Amino acid sequence: MVKSLGAELWTSEFEDSVVMVTGAASGIGRAVALAFARCGAKIIATDVAEPALAETVALVEAAGSEGLGLPTDVSKADDVARAVDTGVKKFGKLDAAVNSAGVPHPPRPAHEVSEEDWNRVIAVNLNGVFLSMKYQIPAILEGGAGGSITNISSRSGLIASKLRAAYSASKHGVLGLTKSAAMDYAAQGLRINSVCPGPIRTEMFERDIVENPGAEQFALSTIPARRLGIPDEVAYSALWLASSQAAFVTGIALPVDGGSVLGHWPH
Repeated sequence: MVKSLGAELWTSEFEDSVVMVTGAASGIGRAVALAFARCGAKIIATDVAEPALAETVALVEAAGSEGLGLPTDVSKADDVARAVDTGVKKFGKLDAAVNSAGVPHPPRPAHEVSEEDWNRVIAVNLNGVFLSMKYQIPAILEGGAGGSITNISSRSGLIASKLRAAYSASKHGVLGLTKSAAMDYAAQGLRINSVCPGPIRTEMFERDIVENPGAEQFALSTIPARRLGIPDEVAYSALWLASSQAAFVTGIALPVDGGSVLGHWPH
């Protein structure tokens, strides 16, 4: 059993920093928000799930930091622009962002994926990252001290994902977007990276298990480490990427997947 990780290495790294986290109502996004909060960062938390978003903000405050919950649909430019503007007005600046908002689609062969599912997944997972960065980047650069953006992609952004054409396409797109943006802003000190989680035990994964019997055993068969990840393991990867310890790191796609992108399945 993996224990929740601590934040000892970064207890003062993010003191008084302001970090925006999309998809913060649950799963990886919530873990990211709490990890930064425990390190002293103020959190601008966004999501479409309002009650759960309020719970995240309460947990941020219980961790001793300040949080602002802003209901936001990342696929809508006006929503994202409003969230960034409101957060900056509240806290005075934006130092970093972690873009975690994402949605899956039912497992289907590519030609059976509905246009509705395709459009929804691309709108949230890829367009949502683009729109988030479009408004986060000017806000971060305005501070004049560089900064960091971490986009949550997926193992499915590095290798093919059977029966998940839209999801895999969206996550591959996040990596291309991240690398191009990293080149655009490296000289200004803004580092832009991505994290590629393998199967992580989140609410989304638990729903997938219920809807698709055998999904957990299949997932385990693809992971050399022979276990699922936990949200904290992704969160602390994002913490490192945003920290001064990663000051010369930009444009990478960091797998956090128990080794599952290393070879063919099953292992």
